[in-house]
Amino acid sequence: MPKSKVRKKSAYTPPEGVLQARSTQPRALQPSPRWFAPVMVGLMLIGLLWIVVYYVAGDQIPFMVSLSAWNFAIGFGAMVAGLIMSMRWR
Repeated sequence: MPKSKVRKKSAYTPPEGVLQARSTQPRALQPSPRWFAPVMVGLMLIGLLWIVVYYVAGDQIPFMVSLSAWNFAIGFGAMVAGLIMSMRWR
């Protein structure tokens, strides 16, 4: 049985727009400002303290009684804001 001819594949060349987009250098990431870490840790601690105070003495503090279940949203919201800041910290 005769052998078939082997076709040589041409080298792949990407479209023009792709080469130009990759040639640009990514910008260097700047370190975070000095205030960033204390604010991040402060938000996490404030959220934790808010929830602890609500559990321990929430029925004796008038504005916490009026907020009722929103105290959890405030506490966890502050902690989540600190956590999101920790992902952006350099």
